[in-house]
Amino acid sequence: METPGSQSSLHRANLERVVRAVRMAGSLTQAEIARTTGLSAATVSNIVRELKDGGTVQVTPTSAGGRRARSVSLSGDAGIVVGVDFGHSHLRIALGNLAHQVLAEESEPFDVDSSADQGFDRAEQLVQRLLAAYDISPRKVIGVGLGVPGPIDMESGALGSTAILPGWTGVNPAKEMGKRLGVPVHVDNDANLGALGEQVWGSGQGSDDLAYIKVASGVGAGLVINGQIYRGPGGTAGEIGHITLDESGPVCRCGNRGCLETFTAARYVLPLLRSSHGDGLTMVGMVDLANEGDPGCRRVIADIGRHIGSGVANLCNLLNPRRVVLGGDLAEAGDLVLDPVRDSVARYAIPSAARQLTVVSGALGGRAEVLGALALVLSEMGDATVLPSSLAASPA
Repeated sequence: METPGSQSSLHRANLERVVRAVRMAGSLTQAEIARTTGLSAATVSNIVRELKDGGTVQVTPTSAGGRRARSVSLSGDAGIVVGVDFGHSHLRIALGNLAHQVLAEESEPFDVDSSADQGFDRAEQLVQRLLAAYDISPRKVIGVGLGVPGPIDMESGALGSTAILPGWTGVNPAKEMGKRLGVPVHVDNDANLGALGEQVWGSGQGSDDLAYIKVASGVGAGLVINGQIYRGPGGTAGEIGHITLDESGPVCRCGNRGCLETFTAARYVLPLLRSSHGDGLTMVGMVDLANEGDPGCRRVIADIGRHIGSGVANLCNLLNPRRVVLGGDLAEAGDLVLDPVRDSVARYAIPSAARQLTVVSGALGGRAEVLGALALVLSEMGDATVLPSSLAASPA
């Protein structure tokens, strides 16, 4: 049995430090591992050799600064993680490994309002089908990340009261999905997962302080501070859609008037174009028409951008992020929406905060949330999970 401070417990701790560094980055050279963990180069070399012999990591030749180096990543056989994204009208599933490689994805239309039980049952079916299609044993799955378009109570794990998913209020998604798949399930809201996805695979790479803004049926923000998602004690941090812009404006679903959401979300802005484009217009359709030069759609998107920029200016004044990533369908409008966002930020944010800010479109589109669900598992899983027992308990 290990005792605190013993050589064996120190060795295990060092093993886990190296695994954690590699797991969070996807791959690192041995020199980068040493800098990240604070361990000596000789200790890192010995640990990497031990982990490679045990099948936990794989080592491939690479170069760094013009010199030969060895890139270390977790083995493809170390485990599989699953991402599940419940959107307002879709269900997406993704499979990935611990080396940050996305192995498979699948999406289908789904009415998330129908029933929580139906949603979890359908997600289980899709996960099992995707595993079978790629000949992956369910026993290799070590964790699931799950996203929902609503706030998660951080203490109870239950979905909070929301007008978007009224039939899901009080449901514990981690418990329900874990019961079906038999593995640990980590849950977060869609905006937080979009931020994680863009930070690991998209436009947020290399930024430890960013905000991901998603405009869809609602408006939300995922906040990354010092490299970590900030959720707040109640899990509701980032509800940028309920910043008040006009106290005498339209009544919002939250009960207040003139929230940012009432000037930007699909349910409020699409009716402005109904007389000229009919009832079937979607956010995607509006963006497509705007990119083709439609003046009405371009004007509505510009107005949306100005209002989003007001909310982003508030974020700049409070949190001073270096990067804002605009996600969701609206991101495809490019500079048609980004330029008005930037103009509002320049007008309303503190000049020093505005100068440091970069506003960009998301690179992942509709995949951001499901890839963020994979990233959530990678960030929350325990490091000992992937260590063979012989290594975890081995002496120094």
